Amino acid sequence: MLYEQIARNKRKTFLVMFLFAVIFVLVGAGLGQLLWDKPLPGILTALVVALVYSFLVFQDPVNVVMSMNHGQELREEDNPQLFHIVEDMAMVGQIPMPKVYLIPDQSPNAFATGLSPDKSAVAVTQGLLDMMDREELEGVLGHEISHIRNYDIRLSMVALVLVSAISFISQFAQRWIWYGFGGGDRDDDDRDSGGALGMIIGVIGVVFVLILGPLAAALAQMALSRNREYLADAGSVELTRNPQGLISALTKIENSQPMKAANSASASLYIEDPIRRPSLSHLFDTHPPTSERIKRLQEM
Repeated sequence: MLYEQIARNKRKTFLVMFLFAVIFVLVGAGLGQLLWDKPLPGILTALVVALVYSFLVFQDPVNVVMSMNHGQELREEDNPQLFHIVEDMAMVGQIPMPKVYLIPDQSPNAFATGLSPDKSAVAVTQGLLDMMDREELEGVLGHEISHIRNYDIRLSMVALVLVSAISFISQFAQRWIWYGFGGGDRDDDDRDSGGALGMIIGVIGVVFVLILGPLAAALAQMALSRNREYLADAGSVELTRNPQGLISALTKIENSQPMKAANSASASLYIEDPIRRPSLSHLFDTHPPTSERIKRLQEM
């Protein structure tokens, strides 16, 4: 059951990343249709924007994310038990020991970040240390080590770059339309050459780059995050051989208060949504329902 779930989640992840790529290309094509009446220049422009965002984000993602979440790096003498649990989980998971950070918040939570297992970090809140026993800490940290081992941390960064690039393109297109740029220098013959079909394509391109593209990208990011949480839960059980520890930890986290100063941009990194936003639909949830996660853990 465990390995079947891991394989199923991996297949879903590849599908979501493929959809991400399709959305990104369509947004670029919509930009090209809006600015140049041709999709290719817009796709190339979108790729350049994505490369710029990649350069900025991938310079030092650990420090960037930790500073956003007020993380403070710990030494072994600061909390020997925490370090030993992280070290044990990393050893079982066959990855290098990640850096360890503490977030001074009384809500129990944790996350992992970085680009690869040898450039990674885990962060836990003070509330997690105060509320969890050793078995529960092992379940949570096994979950985060699984994110690192599975390269979920890199996928999260790629998703962040694509969503940020799409958002930038959408905002740029809005300003372009708002200030009345584009189309003024085109000859009437060129404008009319496409007829009704050209007009329809242009309208579709504008609607997609302004509305549907950012919305679809956000949905894909949420779907990717939810799928990787299931996979990391299964990975935690594989490392600890004890689903009950993570089940108990998730129950405590679900029934706790949200974090006071959580960064919304990195909410999907946490083991549970740190903001606990009310939602009429699970489409925009950063995490799957805790009840469903616990149900799957109980079946392992």
